[in-house]
Amino acid sequence: MTRDSGRSACLGSGMPAPAPSPWWEPGVHADRRPYLVARRKIIAAIRRHFEAAGFMEVEAGALQVSPGNETHLHAFVTELLETNGTARRLYLHTSPEFACKKLLAAGETRIFDFARVYRNRERSALHHPEFTLLEWYRAGAGYEDLMADCADILRLAAEATGVGRFVFRDRAADPFERPERLSVTEAFARHAGIDLAASLPAHADAHPDQAALAAAAGAAGVRVAADDTWSDVFSRVLSERVEPKLGIGRATILCDYPASEAALARRKPSDPRFVERFELYAAGVELANAFGELTDPDEQRRRFEADMDEKARIYGERYPVDEDFLAALAHMPPAAGIALGLDRLVMLATGARRIDDVIWTPLPLPEEGP
Repeated sequence: MTRDSGRSACLGSGMPAPAPSPWWEPGVHADRRPYLVARRKIIAAIRRHFEAAGFMEVEAGALQVSPGNETHLHAFVTELLETNGTARRLYLHTSPEFACKKLLAAGETRIFDFARVYRNRERSALHHPEFTLLEWYRAGAGYEDLMADCADILRLAAEATGVGRFVFRDRAADPFERPERLSVTEAFARHAGIDLAASLPAHADAHPDQAALAAAAGAAGVRVAADDTWSDVFSRVLSERVEPKLGIGRATILCDYPASEAALARRKPSDPRFVERFELYAAGVELANAFGELTDPDEQRRRFEADMDEKARIYGERYPVDEDFLAALAHMPPAAGIALGLDRLVMLATGARRIDDVIWTPLPLPEEGP
């Protein structure tokens, strides 16, 4: 965008800056429209690609009995009034994952969804409370198949917009070059100077060594608090030291997460200390999160309960477990699935500075005080 919404003229004048012009103001819309046109081209190219590969496009419902059970995800809560007047709490989904996996249990084998999803407490240049996740699932496939899909998606987005590189701020990546594949342990060693494996237990079900990782992080100059868990330290090192250096020059596939960060991924048969999970980065921006899917409902229940216990400890709230999802999980075939942030992909392909620039009707930012 080229417009500054009148803010810069007031800097240093002692006068409060005016509120930014609304997105529907014709001049603002004219600046944003090229990004939105590019968005439609990218969606069309991806849709053609999946349909040609035998995928079925599905539409997961946004209203769910559980929004997901990850510790740090925050949902929008709503209420369903039954015809008899009774009220039932529901949530706007944070991902179509549960619904899509139920469709796999029902017999679908290749599906994709451009899903509108909702996450609370998220607003930044890369976050919007309502956004679009492109999710796709392959029954009978491994997570390596999704890595190949990611390379195709990056190329398709670049071809649809006619660009030769993806850009965010001062970082760039070539969407036509094959993504680098880097394990989490390799990334911690390379970019933070930390031997992550030294803090992992010898047995898959034992707890990682918080003290060892905290000491290594502190030595590397990463702030560590006295009440940090192993996962807290892991996440801080990842966000501060590792992620900004991923996807530079070409995309990075960060793979094989420690089992404590499994979420809904299955363990690696070759080394159960790790799980079949990867994240895709380009120009320092996280684009996607993928799993070789866990299909053991008992193990999934244990993970959900542990995550909700941690959520209650940190935030004082917990979300219900979707019992229907766990029942379906027992019937789900082996599969791999991935969620990719469509809006972020459009940002990188167009050079947009904020996620609001690539959303047709963004939620207005709150007015700033003087």
